[in-house]
Amino acid sequence: MCGIVAYLGKKAAQPILVEGLKRLEYRGYDSAGVALMGSGNIRIRKTSGRIDALEGILCEPDVTETFGIGHTRWATHGEPNTVNAHPHLDYTGKIAVVHNGIVENYGTLKTWLQNEGVEFVSETDTEVITNLIGFFYLNCRDDEQQSPPNGQNKFEWAVQRALRELYGTFGLAIICSDFPNMLIGAKKGSPLILGLGENEYILASDAAAIVEHTTQAIYLADDEMVTVGPDGFHTKTIGNITVSKDLQQIEFSLEQIELGGFEHHMLKEIFEQPRSLKTCMGGRIDGRNHRIKLGGIASYLRDLTRTRRLILTACGTAFHAGLVGEFLFEQLARIPAETEYASEFRYRNPIIEDRTVVVAISQSGETLDTLAAVEEAKERGARVLGIVNVVGSSIARATDAGIYLHAGPEIGVASTKAFTAQVAVLTMLAIELGRRKHISSEQADRHIDELSQIPDKIDTILTQSDQIKEIAAANVDKNNWLFLGRGFNYPVALEGALKLKEISYIHAEGLPAAEMKHGPIALIADGMPAVFIATSGPQYDKIMGNIAEVRARGGRIIVVATEGDENIAQHADHLIMIPDAPEFLQPMLAVVPLQLLAYHAAVLRGHDVDKPRNLAKSVTVE
Repeated sequence: MCGIVAYLGKKAAQPILVEGLKRLEYRGYDSAGVALMGSGNIRIRKTSGRIDALEGILCEPDVTETFGIGHTRWATHGEPNTVNAHPHLDYTGKIAVVHNGIVENYGTLKTWLQNEGVEFVSETDTEVITNLIGFFYLNCRDDEQQSPPNGQNKFEWAVQRALRELYGTFGLAIICSDFPNMLIGAKKGSPLILGLGENEYILASDAAAIVEHTTQAIYLADDEMVTVGPDGFHTKTIGNITVSKDLQQIEFSLEQIELGGFEHHMLKEIFEQPRSLKTCMGGRIDGRNHRIKLGGIASYLRDLTRTRRLILTACGTAFHAGLVGEFLFEQLARIPAETEYASEFRYRNPIIEDRTVVVAISQSGETLDTLAAVEEAKERGARVLGIVNVVGSSIARATDAGIYLHAGPEIGVASTKAFTAQVAVLTMLAIELGRRKHISSEQADRHIDELSQIPDKIDTILTQSDQIKEIAAANVDKNNWLFLGRGFNYPVALEGALKLKEISYIHAEGLPAAEMKHGPIALIADGMPAVFIATSGPQYDKIMGNIAEVRARGGRIIVVATEGDENIAQHADHLIMIPDAPEFLQPMLAVVPLQLLAYHAAVLRGHDVDKPRNLAKSVTVE
């Protein structure tokens, strides 16, 4: 959950590293640092705080080094301070490392190194990697166990020798003062990409740091490394077996990751949802022939129609999308479905029967818990599909097949447009499976037509942003909220509560509305905000009863309702109207005002919306 960037080329490295770190700051912002290689020496500058704090301690911009590595950190081992910030220099003073991931056996390795006389200065697990490489580098000698094979330099050998001792995950950029023109990157469980420019190379944990310079890249797989030097780059396994990598095109442009006139990335991404959904559905909805085409899983659709059970697994916002998917598959396709937290899936001895299909959902495609669930499901014999946004990501490569969201890059830590795109993909898949199993062509046609209208309906909701800001202002002083929904809108209630918690730091709880009276109703006191999703549908009368229960106890009622509902206003303190849609499509509409409500609440409370405390965008540690 950190940002890595490294540059080797002809230009001044420092400004490129700093700019790259700014583009990666959403991956971590507890501390930051750079290491620059010049005249056979490594010069490190690092500090706690964000990138602007690092800029304040860097040398003047005319520095001449053309080679360096940089890092922005989200702390796991060791508090976020200058000593624990990356890069870390080994005890010999020759090796510098930046790291994303967790070394699970760092305690054992640290004790062993200390017994060998190695001194440590930080509390981080990363310093174990640095010193382990340094130890093998220093102690390289001419015997079969402790020397590189013919043709391999001892720097690369020491890296491979050290990495074979590690348990856990890592994305690494490594430099050595004895090799002033050589950069090494290595990956296991944390993303790492090498961008290839004109006489320059940029290694990064995210394409956002690369796209300004080149759109050509290679994506490392687990247990692979890349060595970049004057003669180009070479890829191999950590076990020193050469591998060939295909050059890939980075999908998005620099413009897509800029603010584009918006105050925050989150607000931009909320307003991008009509366009991102049209892109997501474009080419997949054949309006003329009323068909859905999902090319990524086309060869598996026949098997999917015979599926006995679907397990959707994900974390956070993607889990809430999975809950909507559970309802969709059972209602439209009549396939038994359940949603599992990926973080629990592999620890609970899951039952995978014949003709069970597991669907893994992740915006980044790098979520470690979800990736572990994928591997567990595969080991147990399940067919595993992926629904991810980032092309070439670890989950996309690990699954048997899948569907890309094509929602464009999402920079805001609190996910918004990825959620609606995930639900759109799950809806398309459920409609297609339903059409193949039991619903009529006429029903499928109506569903597809209604789905095609969702982007334009979201556009009309976005025009209410100022009104929703006023609702936030009237309630932002309250530190406990409830979000309540029924049926398809129960997951939306969960998502609304999560958004408010993530960025405004207001405690919020999402519940099925009927569960409120089984305990949580005791929380309601004068003026406590309760957000109800009371849209048209079979449970409308029931949720109106829940509203009456909260209102009678002094709660402040905020309602998301369907346009044309003339009855609801008298029961609400604050009212947000959304266009009418079939119940199974309402989550993509109902979630939008809740995203805006959370956004405006966070801004009014003075918080950094795009970089909420203690959170990072892509959770690549367990």
